[in-house]
Amino acid sequence: MFSSPALAEHLSPAGRALLSRRGFLSQSATALGSVALTNLLGLDGLLAANAGAGGPLIDPARPYAPRGGHFPARAKNVVVIFCAGAVSQLETWDYKPELITWDNKPLPGGPAVTFQGPAGNLARPQYAFRQRGSTGKWVSDMIPHLAELTDDIAFVHSLTSKSNTHGPAENFLSTGFVLDGFPSLGSWLTYALGSENQDLPAYVAIPDPRGVPQNGSNNWGPGFLPAAFQGTTMSSKEPVRHLASAGGSAQQDRAARTLLQRMNARHLEAHPGDEKLAARIASYELAARMQLSVPEISDLSTEPAHILKLYGADDTQNKDKAAFAKNCILARRMIERGVRFVQLFNGAYASAGRLNWDGHSDLKEQYDVHAQILDQPAAALIRDLKQRGLLQDTLVVWCTEFGRMPFFQKGAQGRDHNPDGFTCWMAGAGVKPGVSHGETDPLGQKAVTDVHPLYDFNATILHLLGLNHERLTFEHNGIQRRLTNVEGHVIKEILA
Repeated sequence: MFSSPALAEHLSPAGRALLSRRGFLSQSATALGSVALTNLLGLDGLLAANAGAGGPLIDPARPYAPRGGHFPARAKNVVVIFCAGAVSQLETWDYKPELITWDNKPLPGGPAVTFQGPAGNLARPQYAFRQRGSTGKWVSDMIPHLAELTDDIAFVHSLTSKSNTHGPAENFLSTGFVLDGFPSLGSWLTYALGSENQDLPAYVAIPDPRGVPQNGSNNWGPGFLPAAFQGTTMSSKEPVRHLASAGGSAQQDRAARTLLQRMNARHLEAHPGDEKLAARIASYELAARMQLSVPEISDLSTEPAHILKLYGADDTQNKDKAAFAKNCILARRMIERGVRFVQLFNGAYASAGRLNWDGHSDLKEQYDVHAQILDQPAAALIRDLKQRGLLQDTLVVWCTEFGRMPFFQKGAQGRDHNPDGFTCWMAGAGVKPGVSHGETDPLGQKAVTDVHPLYDFNATILHLLGLNHERLTFEHNGIQRRLTNVEGHVIKEILA
């Protein structure tokens, strides 16, 4: 088989053994078995190269098929209540009686200038606090309905952000990075786990009735993940766009879809292995199923009067509250039908605090408005999930992008941005109820005990869904990217 004995002298002993026909065939049989074994191990994700990665194997034709996590999950679904504009922890969850003592006095050694200008004097909480529930947790009168649920909630009072600007801070909370272009939490979850419902989107983002948040679709975008895993925006006020049939009867529409399905199937058979084609077909087929499922789930007329009253959806005096309440009911209906991730926004874009929680100029006056919209509907959502037995499998997250300073801005009656210490919380599946973890200093300016960057908060959410935040990765530009970048620790103190 080898024409030159001289060249054969330079081969290894294994190479020279392949020069005989018998040795070549013997070695080839062994090698083919190894190649086959390698392929099977790769498909099961058991090769050493895959051992540290948590990216799932996804069938492009069924991108939303339910998938298992890295370990047994405590929660199956997530509802995130995202209060855009940065809610003041000092007017809501983080009681600081020292502020009452120091009211209208300068902060010793405090900053002369903060994000939006010169700092003024310290300012007492703008609402009275009182103890709630069996835990005696001090919570503000601003949110009396949510305050009644503190025995079900795990508070984290020591969170920090990497930005004091709304857009980048929303990015950091939603995607783990202050820059644009990274996948949102909901996209990571649906990429990893798929959905239990194949007739509705796996990930739904419900904007506030008053508008979208400051950073808009970045909060529910897929970044560099496949586009199939972006959030679908809809609300009780704004249905899914471009969903209705262009014309013709329902019977004609069904016949056209059936014909298109057969044509797509034949085309796919002629082009096996075309993942983009399979993904596109899957997207169109989901849209066709949504033409039937979305109108049904969006029809709140089937809700009984006592449920509308519970949420405040029947409020004829406050249209924004009623609209947000209907969004909360829609979120519950989504969870009932197995939608994996629902992102519910309260508060819209930058508007000097008029449309969101950005209370710079007159915090008390603005928060009186926003609290009325948030409080009863959000509390009713948790109560309704609980009474239906859904809370045991659903994780409810309340969050905001950063907190507020303990002093007013000079010449104003509002608080400036504060990324150094603020509060978010969780309730429901896998969460230890009635706990408060971490602390800010006595005036509420900085986290000082059990300090947690938002990486930790997101790592904990992933953990409750059965995902290891260090293993859930996606290679992008040669880097194994993840939601928590190269940081993050699970906050075990709030886990049941």
